[in-house]
Amino acid sequence: MAGRLLPVLALAGCPAWAQGMGSSVRVTARPPAVKAGTPAPAIDYRDVAAAWGLAAPNVYGGEAKKRYILEMTGNGVAVGDFDQDGWPDLFFVNGTRLDLAAGPVSRLYRNQSGAGFIDVTAKSGITRTGWGQGVCAGDYDNDGRIDLFVTYYGEAGSLYRNSGGGTFRDVSREAGFAPGPVRWETGCAFLDFDRDGALDLFVSHYVAFDLGKAAAPGASPFCFWKGVAVFCGPRGFGTGVNALYRNVGGGRFADVSKKAGIVLAGLHYGLGVAVSDFDADGWPDIYVACDSTPGILYANQRDGTFADIAVPAGAAYGEAGQEQGSMGAAAGDYDNDGRIDIVKTNFMDETPTLYHNDGERFFTDTTFAAGLGIHTKYVGWGVSFLDADQDGRKDLLMAHGHIYPEIEGSKSGERFRQEKLLYWNAGKVFVDVTGRGGAALREPWSSRGLATGDLDGDGTVEAVVVNMNAPPSVLKNHAPAGNAMVLDLGAIGTRVSVEAGGVTQVDEVRSGGSYASHSDLALHFGLGSAQSADRVRITWPDGTTESLTDVPANHRISVRKGAGVTARRAFRR
Repeated sequence: MAGRLLPVLALAGCPAWAQGMGSSVRVTARPPAVKAGTPAPAIDYRDVAAAWGLAAPNVYGGEAKKRYILEMTGNGVAVGDFDQDGWPDLFFVNGTRLDLAAGPVSRLYRNQSGAGFIDVTAKSGITRTGWGQGVCAGDYDNDGRIDLFVTYYGEAGSLYRNSGGGTFRDVSREAGFAPGPVRWETGCAFLDFDRDGALDLFVSHYVAFDLGKAAAPGASPFCFWKGVAVFCGPRGFGTGVNALYRNVGGGRFADVSKKAGIVLAGLHYGLGVAVSDFDADGWPDIYVACDSTPGILYANQRDGTFADIAVPAGAAYGEAGQEQGSMGAAAGDYDNDGRIDIVKTNFMDETPTLYHNDGERFFTDTTFAAGLGIHTKYVGWGVSFLDADQDGRKDLLMAHGHIYPEIEGSKSGERFRQEKLLYWNAGKVFVDVTGRGGAALREPWSSRGLATGDLDGDGTVEAVVVNMNAPPSVLKNHAPAGNAMVLDLGAIGTRVSVEAGGVTQVDEVRSGGSYASHSDLALHFGLGSAQSADRVRITWPDGTTESLTDVPANHRISVRKGAGVTARRAFRR
């Protein structure tokens, strides 16, 4: 039985993962019991990436050795219907290597109506190379087409305006994202923080890093891992400074970070971003998973500003009050109580962290009570709440991968490539079903970004995973599926509740999330044995509501504000 790790001594200024966690004490923690007679889930994930035409490898940093922390973070992926044909396409961010004059461009794949993908990068208008990081999507100019923002190390990120037909134009400079000091952008999300009807943009930042001045592996105590000389950091570097850009109209954005309260004192090494209306007041809030520093919960003050309430809200630290090496973050209602909870992935010798939303801007760390405190050997990155078996409860899928290739063959006994973890939701308690959830879960990779969506129109959710310096994985569940519903609502920030089979599920349309990635804007709801939803209640971003009743299961349904159901397509089964 795995144990719970509590730090008892920390070297001055040195995080646990830079120390090798040599100062930890193991305390046994008993996983919660699962109700007798609980049926096993029907899950059989297989990797269909190659069969679907997704064979091009990701490029990011050295393969056998990484000299600098810049080579560690890797890339994200976006799922979205970028050509407006009703089928989710895929966008993979690419990076580069220290020995390359110019790395590959990011890749765009068009969905062939659920029958695989074709690489359309050459005609997409996407041409920038360099140290790409993450991606988020949203219709910032309200023309009905989904645009992209790609984060980078170096100059400001790239804003790609969707020109239609699967083509984009880089409008970064004219939109206000001008060259400036070196920065390290990571996660991002579009959101309408001031509810003026135009999507704004939040971008998290990691560390203040200058490649030209970076120290070599083994140069200081921050540059060793369990006796192995490795790259230095993140401690020893200055803080990244998160940014908020307000959409001022006319295709332009203005940096309102300081005015809006986004710039914080103290160290915050920002990575994963999860946006949601956590306090259900109708205004979007922002959670940032931070590496080796406290997490951030920007509460929307409804006056154009935010306040970081992570510490008083109980969402800044681990259960024992420790800083954690956090990478990815996801938002979802795992216990169907109508409130949006938070999960984040962490470094090895730590468990993931689950914050239960108690309401009134308070959270409780339920990691161990919910059964997630059983593994400490994984380095967590992408993460998603998804209903793998379509029983009406959100499960958890996590992607992993170590950061030091040098550990392969070392005395540490650790592996650079790691398997994924699938936690099945047995009713407020998660059960690790990785070993019986399909071969694709157990295939080891050094993974980073993860995004989800129904890619082939059969009503089940696929998971797309970026594997560092390798082709991607696409996890498809081949087991018999329960009933489900996919709702295409269009507008980011829309909140919806679905009542079916005596259960009410709540979710929101979000941009960004996971680790540096973006899942399909269409929402998936497992319905179990229910043949229809009794009621679908939609709250649009401006606060107006509308309802649908007796909505049949096993369809993808498009709804637009004021127009009702605009399209309906039966699942392919």
